Amino acid sequence: MKQSAPSPQVSPARRRRITILGVTIDDLTEGEVIAQADALIAAGGPHQLVTVNPEFVIEAQANPTFRAALADADIATADGFGLILAARYLGMPLRGRVTGVELTRQLAGLCADRGYRMFLLGAAPGVAAEAAAALQAMYPGLIIAGTFAGSPQERHEPFLRQLIAAARPDVLLVAYGHPQQDLWIARNQPALQVPLAIGVGGTFDYLSGRVPRAPAPIRRIGLEWAYRLARQPSRWRRIMNAVPRFAWRVIAQGSRASRQPNRHPEV
Repeated sequence: MKQSAPSPQVSPARRRRITILGVTIDDLTEGEVIAQADALIAAGGPHQLVTVNPEFVIEAQANPTFRAALADADIATADGFGLILAARYLGMPLRGRVTGVELTRQLAGLCADRGYRMFLLGAAPGVAAEAAAALQAMYPGLIIAGTFAGSPQERHEPFLRQLIAAARPDVLLVAYGHPQQDLWIARNQPALQVPLAIGVGGTFDYLSGRVPRAPAPIRRIGLEWAYRLARQPSRWRRIMNAVPRFAWRVIAQGSRASRQPNRHPEV
């Protein structure tokens, strides 16, 4: 199974970005993100893509280093359904979500078509290898340059840099969860110079089949958080960040903007 050629790249002059609670997000469709990724890989490294969800936004407000890493990323996609609702409420709607799982699948197709090499870093031992095997089953031409669990701790970085540099990947997927994965990429990309590095959270767990995704109808209506909470009650603190706290702060932002005449909310 091979992916069709990506859609035309969005030119910088036509690029639309919005800001929600201080975090900038690109208004790009999935096809446009793949086209942008193709262009970045062809241009050579280093580049970083972040997949933003409400938890990222809440974390960024309290973590200046993480906020700076998100701001410096070459592409910031809207992963969480809550961001779609928030953007619509604030009067600057986004055209759709670009989730980590679907983005990884589409990138695997791009890599198989172009001959790009992909490295999977992170998750529990063995999970990255299982995810890589699942991707190769979908795209038989996909070149996996390497897989490794590792750790986001800084003391392990010299070894991981050596391992990844020897594998010469064009795309590096890092699954350490936020903010660790995105900060890890920001710290190490200057030395690694991988053309495209992306933090993908729990994507390897889903691709490997270790964690089931919410059924498609639940994903379409934005209730993945409820499905995850039902299956993993220990996630309740994360859900509190991702749902009510984020929603309350977005409503407060919209209320402040509405009290200021002729001012559009944080475009």
